[in-house]
This record gives sequence, structure tokens and C-alpha cells, in this order.
Amino acid sequence: MQLSQKQKDRIMDSLIYAALALLTLAMLYPFYYVLILSFNKGTDSLLGGVYLWPRTFTFENYARFLDDPLWYRAFLVTIMRTLAGAVLGVLFTCLVAYGLSHRDLQFRKSYFTVIIFAMYFSGGLIPYYVVLRSVGLLNTFGVYVIPSMLSTFFLLIAVSFFREIPGELKESAYMDGAGELVIFCRIILPVSMPLIATMSLFLGVGQWNSWLDSAYFVQSEGLRTLAFRMMEVINKSNSPMDAIAVANSASAGVTGYSLQVAAMVISVAPIVCVYPFLQRFFIQGIMLGSVKG
Repeated sequence: MQLSQKQKDRIMDSLIYAALALLTLAMLYPFYYVLILSFNKGTDSLLGGVYLWPRTFTFENYARFLDDPLWYRAFLVTIMRTLAGAVLGVLFTCLVAYGLSHRDLQFRKSYFTVIIFAMYFSGGLIPYYVVLRSVGLLNTFGVYVIPSMLSTFFLLIAVSFFREIPGELKESAYMDGAGELVIFCRIILPVSMPLIATMSLFLGVGQWNSWLDSAYFVQSEGLRTLAFRMMEVINKSNSPMDAIAVANSASAGVTGYSLQVAAMVISVAPIVCVYPFLQRFFIQGIMLGSVKG
């Protein structure tokens, strides 16, 4: 029996939907698994067999996370660096990109040469450490924000985006007596929301997940980030001393791993909550890199 074209299309669509469903399950289940472990008693999770829902439901992991001043402080530091880093990164990157988008800018090619060279080459960790020490950024909150205020990757994308804005908008503003700063704030930025939203999302997530700068350039425990604390827990859980920590916390049912998964959920939750509000702009802005200057 020969199948019609419509039946073939239905079979193909069914196979595609089934493959997509399996792929979605494979992608979402690890997040769901971490979520149910965060609500399960830590010592009970060590026994295994927790797959679909918490076997011994508890809020003790989150209570221990919030009660620990080091975790709580790290969470606040991460929030502050994410907000400050994203806002300042978007602002300064857009300012520099707006200047470079003017084709009559003097030494414009030289600026682009320096920027592209900086994208592909770096002095290395030790020279970078020496520079941070010479400007007094080591062991300060500024080490999280100031070095990342200019993103060379998004700088090139922003330059291409600003070039596509109709010149008539700026010319009409010039005729009304507006200066470059007024044009940038009142004309360029309002029509660049897809670009700003995309940059904010990527820069914010990068700041939120960063831990190397906290490990190498900060010594104060009050300036450690949430990502660094989680890496610290992972390193401790791989050591023989973790067995002693488990025995000491058995009465509360909290282990280093259960505290870690609770921190994972708390660290991912803000990004998950913010993304739906930026999704519309993000979908538009994700294609900005294909715009030719």
C-alpha cells in the first residue's frame, strides 16, 4: 500500500516532534533533577534513588544557605556586580561604539586595529594581575566591574547596529540644535532596545557566572561571589574531609552537595525570571551580528 504525500508528511512530523520531545527532556531533566535534590534531605540523597520527586521533602538546605552569612554575602555581592557590570558595560560599550560608527572619525581605522588586536591577543594572567595591582583594583569591588566596562565583541556589533540607523534622525536633531550627547541619549538609545537588551542579558549572565576574578584577584571573604562559593563546595566535596563534614551535619540532614544544589537553584532563578521579560528584544537582537557595516 502506497502512502500519500499527506500521510508521509504526518509521519515525518511525528518523528520530528518525538525527537524534539526527547531532546527537550534530555535538556530539562538535569535542571529538574537539581531542583528536586535541593528540596530533598541531604543525607537521604546520598542513598540514591531520587529521580522524579523529593523522597524526604525539606527546606533545610535553603534555610542553611540563607543562615550562612558567607553564602548570603556572596549572593548580595553577585547581585551588585551583575547590575553594575551590565549597566556600565552597556553604557560605555554603546558610547564608544557610537563614536566609532561615525565614518568621518579621525584615526578610525587605527582604533579598529587596536580593538581587533585586543580581541585575539592578551598579555596573560600575570601581566593582567600586575596592571590591576598598579591601579589599585586588587581586593576591591571595582575589580569585578571596571575591567569589563568595555566589551570588544559587542562593540563591533553595536557599531554595525548604529550604522544602520537612518541618518535623517540625527540630521533633524542637528538642525534643532541638539548635541551628540543629547542625540545619543534621546534618539540612539531609544531605537536600540534590541541591542541593549541582548547586551544586558549576555553581560549580566557573564557577570553572574564569573568566579575566576574572585579566586585570583580577591582575598577578602566579604567580596567572594556566589559562583566562587559553589566552586569551593565542589572542591571540598571531592576531598576526603567531606566525609567528616557529612558526619557533622547528619543531624540536620544537610550535606555539602545538598547545600550546593540549593545554591545552584538560587543562582539560576534570577536569570530564569529575567529572561521572559527580555525574550522579545533578545530574539530581535540575536541577529545583530549578521548586520553588515
